[in-house]
Amino acid sequence: MTYKYENEINAVVNDLIEDYKKGKTIDKERNFDQPSKTALVDILCKLQKIIYPGYFRNESYKIYTTRNHVTMLVEDVMFNLTKQICIVFKNLPECNCQGLSEEDVCSRAERISLEFLDKLPKIREYINTDVEAAFDGDPAAFNTDEIIFSYPGVYAIFVYRIAHELFCLNVPIIPRMMTEYAHEHTGIDIHPGAVIGKYFFIDHGTGIVIGETTNIGENVKLYQGVTLGALSTRGGQSLRNKKRHPTIEDNVTIYSGASILGGETVIGRNSVIGGNAFITSSISEGARVSIKNLELHVNYDNRGKENVERVNFD
Repeated sequence: MTYKYENEINAVVNDLIEDYKKGKTIDKERNFDQPSKTALVDILCKLQKIIYPGYFRNESYKIYTTRNHVTMLVEDVMFNLTKQICIVFKNLPECNCQGLSEEDVCSRAERISLEFLDKLPKIREYINTDVEAAFDGDPAAFNTDEIIFSYPGVYAIFVYRIAHELFCLNVPIIPRMMTEYAHEHTGIDIHPGAVIGKYFFIDHGTGIVIGETTNIGENVKLYQGVTLGALSTRGGQSLRNKKRHPTIEDNVTIYSGASILGGETVIGRNSVIGGNAFITSSISEGARVSIKNLELHVNYDNRGKENVERVNFD
């Protein structure tokens, strides 16, 4: 039976094949040998079981000891992470693997995977402080179990901590794929290049953006909608490797909707930044920043008469 639109479909396909020959940026053929998002998500799930051994278990494993359980997880992560890093190294010119044999490329990927695994105790140390900060800073939290299982901010920070270590090991693409997966599921966008100290707490979290060159000290708390961004990215690639995002020192709280922009902008330690503040220059230590009081105008139509009620916000 002849397909009703066969001629039309063939015409579309012919047009596309011709268009593919024009050398567009999006036309590069990679033979579908790219890092797998599915594999990276699986790696994150296994790392979550390693980081939180008493909270997340793999029910498909018939294990009897913690050592057996952790050994299987670590070996699994080692194998699959090495495979994904090897794919990236073989396909990206900037990885400087041209001319190397496949064995040498995979050996380099293995060394990086091992270096990453060596950092897991450090990652656990930082994440433990993040969980403590979330519990200490949120009166709505009944216990740390609730925080670990359900707080999107804690999950986004967990993924960031993993991705940041891979970023520091000069692994391309993979760290960003990981943090964008967390962004997709939590609404929290943390670039893996950002440097974030211990006891970091994100409350609620939706809409938070933390740029690549942001530096955040210890015991910092952010609320939803906070942007730690660049003043301008009009310079494009010419701004690569330049400090474009702010520095937030220790013991700072930033309330919802605040935007702090610029690589030279420093928020001094022990400061509090009020909601919806827009900051493009440095703030001294211990400052309390708030926007000018607003007035709420409410219009009433009562028998053809219009009244205005003004309410000041403190």
